[in-house]
Amino acid sequence: MLPVQVNRLTVQEAGDRYVELVRAKTVTGALSPATAEVYARDVATFVRLAGPDRVLDDLTGEDVDAVLLAFARKPDERKKSDVQGKDSGKETGQSAASQARFRRSVSALFRHAASAGWVHLDPMAASSVRARERGGLRPERRALTREQAEGLIEAAGSPAAPSGEATGSGAGRRRRSDQRTEVRDALVVLLLTTLGPRVSELVRANVEDFYTNDGVRYWRIFGKGGRTRDVPLPDAVAAALDAYLAVRAGADGEKALLLSWRGRRLARGDVQAVIDRVQRRVDPGRRRAVTPHGLRHTTATHLLADGTDMDAVRRVLGHSDLSTLGRYRDDLPGELEVAMGSHPLLRRRRGQAGRDGQAAPDS
Repeated sequence: MLPVQVNRLTVQEAGDRYVELVRAKTVTGALSPATAEVYARDVATFVRLAGPDRVLDDLTGEDVDAVLLAFARKPDERKKSDVQGKDSGKETGQSAASQARFRRSVSALFRHAASAGWVHLDPMAASSVRARERGGLRPERRALTREQAEGLIEAAGSPAAPSGEATGSGAGRRRRSDQRTEVRDALVVLLLTTLGPRVSELVRANVEDFYTNDGVRYWRIFGKGGRTRDVPLPDAVAAALDAYLAVRAGADGEKALLLSWRGRRLARGDVQAVIDRVQRRVDPGRRRAVTPHGLRHTTATHLLADGTDMDAVRRVLGHSDLSTLGRYRDDLPGELEVAMGSHPLLRRRRGQAGRDGQAAPDS
């Protein structure tokens, strides 16, 4: 039998073709645009680290290991310093979750390469570098405590102090623009903190995605993999939505819910700027830096800690599997003490002891 002939593409050529295929899947709904861009970013990183001019079929398991190690040591450039200006200056490299995601992206590239005839053998089978498994508590908490989350929500609902006196008609327009921005920022913080959407889901939201049914406001969220979920809004969030829609008017033909001061759809990076702006109004004792994804952890943590059904939390967050919730659940200070203090198997016994204590004076 003749050996299988492969198309000896360079790493750059293979990466470009694969990314083109991945992005094409967004048209059919097989992948969300956000997921496709994550794959594209990881593949671009792989091409740079592996060497764009090398032949893909020449890469061995050792070569792949070298790429994975190089990525693991690379500091996460998207990570921001603390809102209060604290920055350790330490470059700790990529998190275990980011390393695992990058490995999955590279594995998907080579699986396609093997089926498309770009490589004889998939070198991932000989790769041994894996991210270290994390156990126990995360070294850096993602979820805000109840006090920190409440501080953020309260700050979002409090107007910012004016930065200076302004006069004239231009100042009036600027004040009105600032008012719209503050109302929008309050809505962003409330949606992220109470419903925990992915930041991509938030910026994709359109006005028409919010509707009322039987007196309850709902948000139809278009999530990963083309899945949708209808999540009811708490009363305070529904009120914030109405307040924003009342001042949003003027963006003719723009479907996006969240608009910049220029009247354009907010970008992903703008959402972090909103959170940072609101954080500056939080009392320092309750302030801690947090990302949009950290607020997603906050939603999951506090809903589960309050005894909300796990499947309901799964549906709010848009997970397809209950097991995924474990990654979003952080421990809360004093949580175990509260749980043991109101143990369900001892409630009747405590109630009986109380009744016995009340009867004692009459005996």
